[in-house]
Amino acid sequence: MHGIEAAAELFSGVGVVRPEIEDAVRRLLEAFGEDACREGLERTPERVARMYDELLAGYRVDPFALINEALFDVDYEEMVIIRDIEFYSLCEHHLLPFLGRAHVAYLPKGKVIGLSKIPRVVDLFARRLQVQERMTRQIADFIEAAIHPHGVAVVVEGVHLCSKIRGVKKANARMVTSAMAGSFQDNEITRNEFLAHITRDTSSVSF
Repeated sequence: MHGIEAAAELFSGVGVVRPEIEDAVRRLLEAFGEDACREGLERTPERVARMYDELLAGYRVDPFALINEALFDVDYEEMVIIRDIEFYSLCEHHLLPFLGRAHVAYLPKGKVIGLSKIPRVVDLFARRLQVQERMTRQIADFIEAAIHPHGVAVVVEGVHLCSKIRGVKKANARMVTSAMAGSFQDNEITRNEFLAHITRDTSSVSF
């Protein structure tokens, strides 16, 4: 299952079950050897439950409602790129954060998505328990299913705390994943144009 269908399948419309998370955090604190009732920890279960409600908000975003009023008919077929979209997510293997930037491009075929919606699409898939490879593919599949462009490309760069602070402890390691479809997959010139745009230094650009 891909694209909009996959997003809809995971859409719950409700937040996390906070009381159960609070109980679980209390048990964790006790398993750590801590006093869950001491000052400093007394409200930690409540804070952690609120945090997960925010970090996993993607489960309750209706993908249909997200883009429903932001699809526009256009006579434009040149490349559309939104780069440096900041994201944060939770690794499903260790429940530790990974964060970074996503770059999204597509070649319109009669329709475009409102500019502010692309970062929200990224957030929709990032704010779930994830692995970066799957998240990258889901973003691309969603856009392809939503507007059926000539092509879509997504590149995600992420730093994973599960490898940064535990395990191999490689502080500077970054993971780069990509998903290409249509013209970006079939046409090397189109693909290279996209990659050139997202690697170009924009630090000196001012508005």
